[in-house]
Amino acid sequence: MALRINNDVKALSILRNLGQAQTAGDRSIGRLSSGLRISRAADDSAGLAIANQLKAEVGSLRVATRNAEQAGSLLAVAEGGLQGIQQVLFRMQELASQSVSDNVDGDSRALIDAEYQELLSEIDRIADNTTFSGTNLLNSTATTMNFVVGAAATNTISFTTLDANAAALNAGFEASDVTTSADAALALTDITAALGAVATGFASVGATQSRLDSALNQAQIALENTAAAESVIRDVDFASEFTSLTKSQILSQTGISVLAQSNSRAQSVLALLQ
Repeated sequence: MALRINNDVKALSILRNLGQAQTAGDRSIGRLSSGLRISRAADDSAGLAIANQLKAEVGSLRVATRNAEQAGSLLAVAEGGLQGIQQVLFRMQELASQSVSDNVDGDSRALIDAEYQELLSEIDRIADNTTFSGTNLLNSTATTMNFVVGAAATNTISFTTLDANAAALNAGFEASDVTTSADAALALTDITAALGAVATGFASVGATQSRLDSALNQAQIALENTAAAESVIRDVDFASEFTSLTKSQILSQTGISVLAQSNSRAQSVLALLQ
């Protein structure tokens, strides 16, 4: 049996294996402490690139879901304004129906018309003040609003603002009155047309709300699946990593023990000198 002390190849091999085991153990501890399988490009450069792309998409999808939710709030404001106008029109319809009847005299019609004119002004007030973040929703020229509801900037849903003041609901309606039976009859026709215009507005708002609900659901599903895909690549599997750490710790302890025994063999050279 050869005994060498200048170059103990077996000890060097044991030391190399010990170093590898300790490095693997340190890497496992780092992954377990951070929760990440990839914390630097050297861990998995291709995986890191893919995970970063997925992370960016997750961020875009999170914003998309917020956009859809905020757009839903905007449409709810528009719908609330339309509901207010509709209720005013219902009351005006009652007043016009009352005034058109011949059992009402001129003085009574004047009182009825006073309320009618106030309600007519109320329609314009509601239309003027139905806004969201400074944007008028019910008293503006047709303005298209685009809501980004996906990861791509082109994934949008559009809504066109409405014009729901008295003049826009029906031509001449803003100048109507119920001071006479004939005027009240004309007002009833105008109110019916105005209610039809409001119904059309409801249809527009409702259709966009339905699309937004669907888009929000799809964005949430895409967000969940994309985040899961990123997690598979980037996040550590704790069960697997604990197993690797245990293995590394056992190899380290074994390596230290074997290295000590290898070093003790060199001491036998002294016996030859005695």
